[in-house]
Order: sequence, then C-alpha cells, then structure tokens
Amino acid sequence: MPPPPLARRLGLGGATLTGLGAMLGAGVFAAFAPAARAAGTWLLAGLAIAAVVACCNAASSARLAARHPVSGGAYAHGRERLGPFWGHLAGWGFVVGKTASCAAMALTASAYALPDAGRPARAALAVAAVLVVTALTCSGVRKSLAATAVIVALVLLVLALVVIAPAPGAGRTWTGDVGPLGVLESAGLLFFAFAGYARVTTLGEEVRDPARTIPRAVAASLAIALPVYAVVAVALLDALGPGGLASATDPLAAAASGWPWSAPVVRAGAALAALGALLALVLGVSRTALAMARDGHLPRALTAVHPRHGVPHRAATAVGAVVAVLVSAVDLRGAIGFSSFAVLVYYAIANASAWTLGGSRPVRAVAVVGLVGCLLLAVALPLGSVVAGAAVLAAGALIRLARQGSRTA
Repeated sequence: MPPPPLARRLGLGGATLTGLGAMLGAGVFAAFAPAARAAGTWLLAGLAIAAVVACCNAASSARLAARHPVSGGAYAHGRERLGPFWGHLAGWGFVVGKTASCAAMALTASAYALPDAGRPARAALAVAAVLVVTALTCSGVRKSLAATAVIVALVLLVLALVVIAPAPGAGRTWTGDVGPLGVLESAGLLFFAFAGYARVTTLGEEVRDPARTIPRAVAASLAIALPVYAVVAVALLDALGPGGLASATDPLAAAASGWPWSAPVVRAGAALAALGALLALVLGVSRTALAMARDGHLPRALTAVHPRHGVPHRAATAVGAVVAVLVSAVDLRGAIGFSSFAVLVYYAIANASAWTLGGSRPVRAVAVVGLVGCLLLAVALPLGSVVAGAAVLAAGALIRLARQGSRTA
C-alpha cells in the first residue's frame, strides 16, 4: 500500500512566510562576519554576487516546482529531469547540508542567548531548542507557520533597530589584501543567508495551486529579503568598519549599541531568528527525507504521515535527533561553509534540471548562469569546507552505486 500523500494546506501567504522564515534567520546574524574576513571592503560586491546566484537558483527552482509539485525539491526534480543518480546526489547534498545548517541555527540561537556562557551550557540550550522545534513541526504545518509569522515580524523589527541605532564612533579599517577569490569566498559564505528562499519548493506537495503559488512565493520572499540584507550590510560596514565587522563574534549586537538597551534586544532577536530558521529548515529537510524514503534511499519507516496532523512526523523526529547530536560536536563557522558547499551543489543540479525544461533563450540562460555560479562559489569556499563537502557527497554517491549494484547482482 503506497504511503498517503501530504495535505495541500499552504497558500501564497504561508508559502512566502516559509521562505522568509528560512532566510531571515541565523544567516543574516552569523554570515556577515566570516564574509567580511574574506572580502574586507569588497563585502558588498560579494553580497551582490550571492544575490545574482540566488535569483537564478530561485527562478530555476520555481519553474521546476511548478512543473513537478511534489515533496523533495531538487531531489525529486533531478530524478525526473536528469535521472535517479543525480536526484539522489541532490537529495543527499540537501539533507546533509541542511542538517549542518540546523545545527548552525541552534548553536547561533544559544550563542546569542547566552553570550557569556561556556560551550556546555550553550550546547545544552541548543539541544533543548532542537527538541522544541522538532515537536512543533510534528504538530502540523499550520502551527509551524503561525510561529514563523510571529518570528519574521519580530526579526524585521530587530533588523530595523540595527539600522537606526548604530554604534558610536567609526569601526576599524581594513588592512588586509583582497583578491577576486576573496570576494567569491565571501559570496559563497553569504549564500548561506540566502539558501532558504526556495524552501517552499521542498514542500511542493503541501502547496495549493502549486503551478501559480510556488513561483510567486519564491519571488516574493526573495524580493523582501534582498533589500533587507543590503541595508543591514551597509549599516554594519558604517558602524563597525570592515575590520570591526570581520573580528566581531556578534556583529549585529555590536553594531546596534547606540542605545543602552538596543544590544540586548538585538541578541534576543538573533536567538529568535535562529529558531525561526531552524523551524523552516526542519520542515524542509524532513520533506526531502520523506521523498528519499519513498524511493528507498532512506529507511521506509520515514514515509509515515501522521494521521491527524498530516505531517511526516517520523522523518521530522529523525532529523531532530541527528541535529541534537551534531550541536555538541560541530563548529559554527565550519558548519556554515560545509552547508554552503553541499547546498550549492544541490542548486547546481536544480539549475541543470531546469535547463532541460526548455523555454526561451533568456530563460535557459538563467539556468546556465545559476549552474556556473553555484559551481564557482562552491569551489571558492574555504578549503576545509570544500574537502569535507566533497567527501560527504562522494560518500553519498558511493552509497547509491553500492545499492544499485546489490539490486542488479
């Protein structure tokens, strides 16, 4: 008996909130400092490159999700358009990359909530956050969206505070040398902050009128996030300078110290934003895990759908359990780089899949630019992230080939 389909409960507003909740999270609070270390005064150029690649990826993801409105995102799309191997590689990259992102979100939330605490206390709080968010995702999509709506509204208010309450005095100037590779590295790191724009494509099976809703939701969430990121980046550079931004552990809180009460408010907002991103991530990763389990690439037990809430509760629980283990071992900056590498490969496959849909030359050119941009940013990331990401993706490919060989033997 085939597993039951997921209920189509998401409209345009809910789908847009899903993307915003994923983007306006820990990425904007954590990615600017390592990106500034790579690009220095050229940070805005790195942000522009990341934005162009994100727009191309969003367009390709929206076209694919409208044509194939099922759970799984580029996993399902790569399988349909390029073949089972590429679909498996995309799904593997998404699951491992976004699982690392989940750990990064939880760690960022605990770091902002407990800035003076030691790692054990932060890890304990991160584990507790993962457990609460996992329970919320298992209670149904509507409750998750209600929480996301509140979080997005509060985060926008906090980011506005960063802009209007800058730190007094000039920040440190940049003294390092920056070349083209540094700018590309910063773009790859900043892509971490954009990677939630197409989260709704992984929930395609739960969207009403997907051919119309998904493209509009992706475009709307990206159109809101892009100017927000640009304004925040300018405010950070103005308040801290490239050098101060590069060395800050909590850049947005440091930048918003113009009023005595502003920095604590920003810290609270950062923790809340990270939880919102974690919520959206668990939703997306669990749906991709569900799709892969349906095809036999993950345990079949993960295909279960809760009879009352209509969500893949076992997949969400499994994702939450893995993330709870990871937060005690992973490094935040390394998690950002690793996640960016895996997800850039995921979107490279999405762009290649979109190219097979045909269309006019400009439409197909978007897919080509997105594909080349993803690969370029992936290899420009820090060497450790590239090596670790390539090793994990190779392991996923070998697992696929081994399973295929055992079936044909």
